[in-house]
Amino acid sequence: MAEKVVKSEAEWQAELTPEQYEVCRRKGTERAFTGRYYATKTDGVYRCSCCGNELFDSNAKYDSGTGWPSFHSPIAKDRVRTEADRGHGMLRTEVVCARCDAHLGHVFPDGPAPTGERYCMNSVSLDLVPREPSEKG
Repeated sequence: MAEKVVKSEAEWQAELTPEQYEVCRRKGTERAFTGRYYATKTDGVYRCSCCGNELFDSNAKYDSGTGWPSFHSPIAKDRVRTEADRGHGMLRTEVVCARCDAHLGHVFPDGPAPTGERYCMNSVSLDLVPREPSEKG
């Protein structure tokens, strides 16, 4: 993975849309069924919308019925970090980009095989880069 990205809050705010800033830097959440990727079936790689770190492959994406893009696993474990999230009177496991610390969403232990995990991400935290036809296996 590339070098750690560190910027001031003012720099992030200047570079990101208001929605990206609210979700990625202030740990907000987009409303269910409103994000651009929750129902997307495009083949490709999902990158962090803040720093471009490759996070999830579309082959790991599935329809969880929750209204957010869901994946059973990241591209590699070192691409994301998890932290305890005790906000909103709950204990959840937050998922952040390991490169720039952007809030991505949460991971839950109710996903499908092969991991049994559901990485429930905010669309605004992601940028989908479609795979070229020659890249398909």
